[in-house]
Amino acid sequence: MPLHEGPRTDGERRMSVNPFYGPANPLGDMAGAPPTHRLPDLPMPPEIAHQLVRDELMLDGNARLNLATFVTTWMEPEAGLLMAECRDKNMIDKDEYPRTAELERRCVAMLADLWHVPDPATAMGCSTTGSSEACMLAGMALKRRWAKRNADRYPGARPNLVMGINVQVCWDKFCAFWEVEPRLVPMEGERFHLDPQAAAELCDENTIGVVGILGSTFDGSYEPVADLCAALDALQERTGLDIPVHVDGASGAMVAPFLDEDLVWDFRLPRVASINTSGHKYGLVYPGVGWALWRDADALPEELVFRVNYLGGDMATFALNFSRPGAQVVAQYYTFLRLGRTGYQAVQQAARDVAMGMAARIEELGDFRLLTRGDELPVFAFTTAPDVKAYDVFDVSRRLRESGWQVPAYTFPANREDLSVLRVVCRSGFTADLAEILLEDLERLLPELRRQPGPLTRDTDAATGFHH
Repeated sequence: MPLHEGPRTDGERRMSVNPFYGPANPLGDMAGAPPTHRLPDLPMPPEIAHQLVRDELMLDGNARLNLATFVTTWMEPEAGLLMAECRDKNMIDKDEYPRTAELERRCVAMLADLWHVPDPATAMGCSTTGSSEACMLAGMALKRRWAKRNADRYPGARPNLVMGINVQVCWDKFCAFWEVEPRLVPMEGERFHLDPQAAAELCDENTIGVVGILGSTFDGSYEPVADLCAALDALQERTGLDIPVHVDGASGAMVAPFLDEDLVWDFRLPRVASINTSGHKYGLVYPGVGWALWRDADALPEELVFRVNYLGGDMATFALNFSRPGAQVVAQYYTFLRLGRTGYQAVQQAARDVAMGMAARIEELGDFRLLTRGDELPVFAFTTAPDVKAYDVFDVSRRLRESGWQVPAYTFPANREDLSVLRVVCRSGFTADLAEILLEDLERLLPELRRQPGPLTRDTDAATGFHH
């Protein structure tokens, strides 16, 4: 969650109450307008509180038009009803809500089968609040596993984690919170994610693992997990170092199994110790739910697992959060049940078709150069063509926002800080019809942008960080 500072001024602003929000006397509640940065002294009627909050939220962007977020912005009404019925159930109380716990267990089993766990009966897994928590848990398991193997040197030796510089910010947080040195493989040329050989060269006896990303948030491309494992196999043959791989499949782990069945990236690779995904991304559930799975009990040290009583028996739990609603887990099971394999395949293929169609149309405009085409994640990134001097990607993003579209523009990290791009995330609910409207708005803006004397962006450092 973001950190927020208190009010920046000493003066206290009060909310404005419309006379018609009051009861029979339209002026009755206007004198009691509540403050914005401290608790009101008195209660107010629920309909007034509701309207005040609703009025302010109107200023938020339309989630369905937010092409920056990977998070699901549309579900069927039936899923919404189930979530409303389960929002009061605390997920950790497995003995009080045994059927919710059972649905979680089934979801783990389904993912274990989907990701080719060698023996699904021995797979270890849990739900989380999202991929960020799942990554933290996976990182903790990697570190503890390494520490046990190096008990004679730790805590004197400092552990490190190897990953591409394009990783999601949660991995930076993990390294900061758990005192692990991040070793980052930079971008080079037209390679915008991790290079397997470069990753292997950064590994040493203090490396707890290497993170491979199935679906980079920067451009939607898959990292070559099989090649990464092969490079680490060769490293082990040369040095004896046995480095495990964690696959951050926040998005791609719910796309590749349905659209890229021949791609080997999961537990079919013996070096892959754990995988995470976001149920609230291409798992097609409202935020926030994620999943973390380990190959077997050896990949998840027992001392990290807590035991709770469940129906008179013993149930293992592994989580950073101990209070969260069961609604999202129930919604995940509903979606698995509702769609099945062929349903997921159809939904993800539709999203990929929209992404690839949009990318091709944008390339045809002549003003832009594609970095990716939406043929892996239903996501593509593009930048202005070399001969475009009148405007930049930040101008395009700003002008599209005038029509309600949130299309992020941002600069790539080392060693491609020279490259600024736009990125479009196509999700379930973003239809071909909506894509056509966006393209029409973009085409309408181009003549004005081409007439500019130059890019209007003065501070590219102020660009939004929507790529996460």
